[in-house]
Amino acid sequence: MLPPVDSGSILKLRQQILARSDALQGLGQGLGTPSLRGGIGAPEQPRFGTALNEALRSVSAIQDQASAATNAYETGQTHDLASVMIARQKAAIAFEATLQARNRLVGAYKDVMNMPL
Repeated sequence: MLPPVDSGSILKLRQQILARSDALQGLGQGLGTPSLRGGIGAPEQPRFGTALNEALRSVSAIQDQASAATNAYETGQTHDLASVMIARQKAAIAFEATLQARNRLVGAYKDVMNMPL
């Protein structure tokens, strides 16, 4: 049988977690000040989400180019099979790289979620 739960200790632990979270958030915001980031007028660093979106758009554009090259070859607008195959290989490599990056990110997320507190 489990011992009774002390709600007071749970609330104290919750308050400690919230206080640490606020302190860490304050540290993270402090890093964004111009004095710590290289002075006034320093360019702002791109966010992770923005960089990820740009990378996905780039892969999508490469796949669209490969599709357009394939359609042009199939309809007889071009006879350069080598450029079509190169475009398709570029699209395949870009997709594979994106897939591997996703797998690594999911693995890192699972590792963080499985960390003991």
